Amino acid sequence: MTQLLFKNARIFDGTSAECAEGMYLLVADGRIQEVSDRPISASEARVIDVGGRTLMPGMIDAHIHAFASDVAVQRVEAMGEAYRTAHALRMLTHALDCGFTTVRDIGGGNYGLYKAAADGLFVGPRYFYSGKILSMTGGHGDFRQVEESPRYQSVCGCSSTIFNTVAVIADGVDECIKSTREQLRQGAHCIKIMGSGGVASPTDPIWMNQYREDEIRAIVNECVERRSYVSAHCHPASAVRRCVEFGVRSIEHGTLIDAETARFVAEKGAYIVPTMVIIAALVELGRKLGFPAQSQEKAEYAWKQAISGMDLMRQAGVKICFGTDLMGSMYDQECREFTLRSEVFSPLEMLRQATSIPAGMMMLEGQIGCIAPGAHADLLVVEGDPLKDISLLAANGRNLRTIVRGGVVIRNELL
Repeated sequence: MTQLLFKNARIFDGTSAECAEGMYLLVADGRIQEVSDRPISASEARVIDVGGRTLMPGMIDAHIHAFASDVAVQRVEAMGEAYRTAHALRMLTHALDCGFTTVRDIGGGNYGLYKAAADGLFVGPRYFYSGKILSMTGGHGDFRQVEESPRYQSVCGCSSTIFNTVAVIADGVDECIKSTREQLRQGAHCIKIMGSGGVASPTDPIWMNQYREDEIRAIVNECVERRSYVSAHCHPASAVRRCVEFGVRSIEHGTLIDAETARFVAEKGAYIVPTMVIIAALVELGRKLGFPAQSQEKAEYAWKQAISGMDLMRQAGVKICFGTDLMGSMYDQECREFTLRSEVFSPLEMLRQATSIPAGMMMLEGQIGCIAPGAHADLLVVEGDPLKDISLLAANGRNLRTIVRGGVVIRNELL
């Protein structure tokens, strides 16, 4: 692999507000080898003169669903695997063009897409996935309409019932353990559970807590033994608190959180991945795109508290990650998440949320989301100063002069 030598760079390392100028950075074998304030000798390296621009880590979108090709689950299922895969490739290519060199698919991702990305069958981000989400019967992963009959005859004793592209149904400790082990066997990097009601599911109220304590603790224990972790979909404060108390590492959404719960999450050192852009997009476009009426109502309810909930997280000092949760044709609004978060957070806070903080949450600290020797060479050159103007990163990649993923130059507009 060709060596890369960046020179005359202003470096944001993923954490510090102090950005050293006139820096040099050497890449070899896909990783950062050296960072120095003095010239680095590398006669065979390809030289990229950053020209004083900002060199920063590639960003991380910690909440995507690559196969969610429509806002209506029934249409996602009806169009079939080939269509969903084509959507995934379009979505992931767009993410990389926007500077997201790593994504975490937190529901529905699989080994096939991971292997295709790893083998270079398409040019996309570094891809991590949680496999099928675990949901209780009637939970947020159960998309059957209220009038549908039970499907007891389809229950598989080896891995629970697979109802849809996103989730499996597992009830009771034994089923939860078996389903967790099955997803981990299939290469899942973590396990996600449905810890509360949600927007897209038709029969569960958004305020509903889901899964018993013994079920959640059993799932957490399996992941600890695998040196992995559990993520939980949660909207209400009650669900957030109990999931964190029972050992969940990452809370997805946390939309209806309160101040006391936010302080509890911060004290426990857990993470939250708010997803503002999907809620805003559904409120604006859901009806036009055929989002089910009962789900549209829940989205509008969640949006009323989404921004204020995020502010409570900030005040409490919660470790917050960048995530988007976009579906179907909304995939191209990924960068808008920065614009929505700017109502609460500073540019520096958002830069950390998209780099070093999710890296820590994913147990990949020092590997991604940072500029340091030994880290993967996932790098961006930004035209302008994103620490002063976050809108530079909210422009679908138009202000990115260079994109490097794993030491491979994806884009370079610097001569």
